[in-house]
Amino acid sequence: MSVIQMILKEVQMVVNQVQEEQLQALASELQKAKRIFTIGEGRSGLMAKSFAMRLMHLGATVYVVGETISPSIEQGDLLVAVSGSGTTKSVVWTSEKTQSLGCSVIGVTTNPKSSLALASTHLLYVPAATKYRRENELKTVQPLGSLFDQSVHILFDTICLQYGKLNEVNHTQAFGRHSNLE
Repeated sequence: MSVIQMILKEVQMVVNQVQEEQLQALASELQKAKRIFTIGEGRSGLMAKSFAMRLMHLGATVYVVGETISPSIEQGDLLVAVSGSGTTKSVVWTSEKTQSLGCSVIGVTTNPKSSLALASTHLLYVPAATKYRRENELKTVQPLGSLFDQSVHILFDTICLQYGKLNEVNHTQAFGRHSNLE
């Protein structure tokens, strides 16, 4: 088996354990939100940013926490918080703060008992390996949290597809929101 085939097999093992109905339910939660905020650190942060970008293409009002143009979060808003371990301090703290302000949190993690999971209104459990290689995590040939990041990207794109369908956004409309300054 080639390395590419091994990686694809690993990703498939992870995403096949996530129910599409759960992703549809999360797309519905995003649709209900007035505004969407995303947060993550490192590669998890890059996955959160790519999710925010695609949601923007699909017509959502979306911000990345920590960017200079991000406004304050308020009632009716929703936070998507990404941390493979579920223990990244800034992500957990922001999730707790978001809940204290009466807003919903979608936590995305490999650890359903983590601090992030406890600070979440909704949980997307991604049964992938992290950099910590905990006993219950899936085995992987890849370094660090690559399997988590890849799986999250695919799951986020699935949610975006469902979100776009809920909002009746087609390719032409999404392309109209794509950057034209490149």
